[in-house]
Amino acid sequence: MNWLVRFLGSSIGRKALVALTGLALLGFVVGHLLGNLQIFLGPEALNAYAAGLQNLGGLLWVARGGLLFVLVVHVGLTLKLAAENKAARPVAYAHPVGKVDANPATRLMVLTGLTILLFVAYHLAHFTVGVVHPEHRELAHNTLDAAGNPDVYGMVIAGFSDPLVAGLYILAMIALGLHLHHGIASVFQSLGLTNAAYAPLLQKLGRSLAWALALGNAFIPIAVLTGLVSSQSGV
Repeated sequence: MNWLVRFLGSSIGRKALVALTGLALLGFVVGHLLGNLQIFLGPEALNAYAAGLQNLGGLLWVARGGLLFVLVVHVGLTLKLAAENKAARPVAYAHPVGKVDANPATRLMVLTGLTILLFVAYHLAHFTVGVVHPEHRELAHNTLDAAGNPDVYGMVIAGFSDPLVAGLYILAMIALGLHLHHGIASVFQSLGLTNAAYAPLLQKLGRSLAWALALGNAFIPIAVLTGLVSSQSGV
């Protein structure tokens, strides 16, 4: 056990833990997007999916709490590593060193990570708890579809029909894309699972997945704003 404490107390150990928590969060983002994309299948599909999650009862809140804990650990360790790197190099380089340092996604990792953390808090307060824009959450509770499920579809339509709300979600997805643009490739590097032979391929695949996830999530509020999906059309 002592070796584990020493490992996690080291810079290498913290980087590995950041990578592992990042992988866990990436898996959640993929699954969450696949579920949310059911909005394009119509109200019954999305409402049935949401009802299935709610039927998990306390397990759902345990999962939410666990994911939030993982996110906080991920962001917290990232901030600590950034502070350690800055302390180890108190004087900025006179000239950029390589393309990695010039990459905006790399330089903005801490900022985009904090942005995502704040967005998750807002997202939970919006659609999950109903602290902000409670009228959207109340719509799901007060209206049932033909199958007797809460009208989560209508809640999402009402929420994203507000340009300000939709804009916040879209901006958050841009931050997510930037974060994952660098983060996915960094996971393999931090875990020692890459080499010069296939590193470029992993980087390309990681960046493609990053922007596919960001654009997939952003497309939902965009579709509502443009009327591609609406309460009237049901598709």
